[in-house]
Amino acid sequence: MAKSRLFRSTMVVSSMTMLSRILGLVRDVVLLSVFGAGGLMDAFLVAFKIPNFLRRLFAEGAFSQAFVPVLSEYKEKYTLQEVQILISRTSGALLLILSMLTVVVILIAPWVVTLFAPGFADQPDKFEITAELLRLTFPYLLFISMTAFASGILQSYGRFAAPAFAPVLMNLCMIGAALIFAPMFDTPIMSLGYAVALSGLLQLLLQLPQMWQQKLLVAPKIDFKHEGVKRILKLMLPAIFGVSVTQINLLLNTVFASLMIGGSVSWLYAAERMSELPLGLIGVAIGTVILPSLSASEAKQDDVTFKKTIDWAARLIVLVGMPAAAALFILSDTLMQALFLRGEFTLRDADMSALALQSMAGGILGFMLIKIFAPAFFARQDTRTPVKIGIISVFANMIFSVLFIGIFYILDKPLHGGLALATTGASFVNAGLLYYFLHQRGIFRFGSHWKKLFTQFVVSTLAMVGALYVAIPYFPTHASQWERVGALILLCVLGAVVYGGVLLASGFRPRQLKHG
Repeated sequence: MAKSRLFRSTMVVSSMTMLSRILGLVRDVVLLSVFGAGGLMDAFLVAFKIPNFLRRLFAEGAFSQAFVPVLSEYKEKYTLQEVQILISRTSGALLLILSMLTVVVILIAPWVVTLFAPGFADQPDKFEITAELLRLTFPYLLFISMTAFASGILQSYGRFAAPAFAPVLMNLCMIGAALIFAPMFDTPIMSLGYAVALSGLLQLLLQLPQMWQQKLLVAPKIDFKHEGVKRILKLMLPAIFGVSVTQINLLLNTVFASLMIGGSVSWLYAAERMSELPLGLIGVAIGTVILPSLSASEAKQDDVTFKKTIDWAARLIVLVGMPAAAALFILSDTLMQALFLRGEFTLRDADMSALALQSMAGGILGFMLIKIFAPAFFARQDTRTPVKIGIISVFANMIFSVLFIGIFYILDKPLHGGLALATTGASFVNAGLLYYFLHQRGIFRFGSHWKKLFTQFVVSTLAMVGALYVAIPYFPTHASQWERVGALILLCVLGAVVYGGVLLASGFRPRQLKHG
C-alpha cells in the first residue's frame, strides 16, 4: 500500500469510526437515561457482552488476524479464481461453526448466564430476563462475524469506508429501539435485544454491494480440507486467545462486577465506553489499516517497509494516546456529569462511573499499543507468541483484580474501581511483553529519534493537564445538560489547543507523522 494511501485509509477509517463513536456516545446517553444504571440495564449489558465478546474473538480478533495474512498471500501469488475459492471455502467453514455455536447457546442460555454473571443467580427475575435477552442478542454474533469476514476482504483490497461505517447502523438501531419501540414492550429492555440482532444483519448487507463489485461475492461451500482454510484455522485457534486478551479481561470484570453491588456492571460499562473513544478513533483504525500493509510487506519479504509501518503507527498512537489518557483521567467527573447525568442516571451513578474511568484511563495507551504490536506477529503468521503473552496477561489481570479489590476494600473505596485498575495493569503487561519480543527478535524497536519524540509528547501532555486543572473549577456543574456539554467541548478544545501549541513550540512538525 502506497504511503499516502496508507495515511488516507487511516483517515477514512478514523473519520467513519468517529461518526460511529459519536453516535455510540449518544446511544449510551439514551440507554442510561431511559433505563438507568443497575437492574434491567445490568441484565442487558451482560446479555450483550457475551456475543460482543465472542464477536471480538471471531470477528475483529482472531479470525481477521488469521484470515487477512492468508488472503494477502493468495492475492500476491495466485489468480482471482483461486482467491474466490479461498473466500468460498472459508465462508462455508465460518458459517457452519458459528451457526452451530448460535443454536447451542440459545438452547443453554441460562447456563451461559450462570457462567458469565454468577451474581444474578440469587435474583430470579433479573436472571430470567438476562437469559431471554441473550437468546435475542446471540444471533448478532453470526451476522457480525460474517460482516467482519466481508470487511477483511474489502480492507485487503483497499476498501475501508463501508466496513468502517457499518457500526453506525448498530447505534442507530439501539437508539431507535430505546426511544421509539421500548414503550411497546411489556418489558421495555427487550427491544434492545431485537435491535442488536437486526443491526448485525444490516451491517452484513451493507458490505455485499462492494463485494459484488470486486467479484468476490461467492457462494459459501464447506471444505475443511482446503489448504487455505486449514492454515486459517491453524492460525485462528491460538489467536482466539492471544488477540482478545483485553476483552477476556473486561469480561472477567463483568463476572466479578455481577457479584458486587447493583449498578457495578453499568458503571464499568460507562467507563469502558469513554475509554474506548480514543482507542476506537486511532488504535482500532490504525490496527485495521496496517494489518493488510504488514501482511503484504511480509509476503514480499520487505523488512524495511514492515518496520517503518510499525514505527509510523506507533508515532500516531503515542501522539494521541498519551494526552487522551491524561485528559480522560482529569476530566472523568466532568465527562460523566456532562454526558450521562439525566433521567434515571443519577449523580451517584456519575460519580461511580467517574471512579471507574479514572482507574481505567491509564491503560488507554497500553490498549492502543496492543492494537499495533499484535498485528506485527499476525502478519508474520505467528500466533503462538501473542497467545503466550495473552495467558500471562489474563493471569496478571486476575492477580491485579484480587490485589486492587483488596486495597480498595481496606481503603473503603467502591470495589469496582479496583477491577478497572486491574485492567489497566494487565494492558501494560500485555503491551510491554509484545514489544519485548518484537525487540528481542529484531522485528521492531524504538529508534534513537524516539527520545526526542517522547520528551515532546510528555511535556505537551503535562502542559495540557495544567491548563485543564486550572479550567475545571469553572465547569457549570448545576447547569442544564446542554450547557454542561457545551462547557465540556470548550474544555476539550482548550486541552487540544494547549497540547498542539506546546508540541509545535517544542519543535515537533506534522511531517514527522509521514509514513516512511
